[in-house]
Amino acid sequence: MAERVGLSLRTVRYYEEAGLLTTAGRTPGGFRLYGDESVDRLMVIKKMKSLGFTLEEMRSLLSVRDELASSGIPDERRGELRELLRTWVVLAEEKLATLRAQAGVAEDFVIGLHTDADRSV
Repeated sequence: MAERVGLSLRTVRYYEEAGLLTTAGRTPGGFRLYGDESVDRLMVIKKMKSLGFTLEEMRSLLSVRDELASSGIPDERRGELRELLRTWVVLAEEKLATLRAQAGVAEDFVIGLHTDADRSV
C-alpha cells in the first residue's frame, strides 16, 4: 500500500503509530493488511502533510470525515459536521493561496536568475 500511495513504509507505520491509520489485520507472515478506506485515508493525509497541516489537524479532519461517513447520525449533528468540513475547505483554500503566492515569488526569482545568467555572457 505504501508504494500504491507513494509513501515509504516507515511513513505509513508512523501514521499508524500516530493513530491516523488502522490495519485491517495481518497476514500469516505478519504483513499488515489495509482496506480501500486506508488508501483513501492515506491520500488525504499525504495531501494535508504537503500543505503543512499538523498531525492533530489531520486527526481532526479525519474524525469529521469518519463521522460524516457513518450512518444514523442525527440531522443536527450532520449539519454541525458539514459546517466543520466547510471550515476545512476555507483553511485548505488559504494554504493554496499562500502556495500560489510563494510560487509567484519563486518564478520571479528564477526569471531574475536567467536574466543575470544572460547578462554574464
